[in-house]
Amino acid sequence: MSHQLVIDLSRDAILTALMVAAPMLIIALGVGLLVSVIQSVTQIQEQTLAFVPKLVLVGGAFIVGLPWLLQILIKYTRALFQGIPGMVA
Repeated sequence: MSHQLVIDLSRDAILTALMVAAPMLIIALGVGLLVSVIQSVTQIQEQTLAFVPKLVLVGGAFIVGLPWLLQILIKYTRALFQGIPGMVA
């Protein structure tokens, strides 16, 4: 197994992980920022006020984006399994 093959496999794995995690992380970041601004303006410092909206919106994004996420993961897994004979030889 060459060094270039290891680098390519690592790069593909990291890009796939980023593509799968990015939508939910961006939503959590946006909701957290919005809730923090609202908490600062109203001076309400309740921890559950930040946690519950993030949980609901990230869960909703996961459910809505699940078909797309599965397509990405299936495509990556299929390409990885199809490339195994070339990696061994």
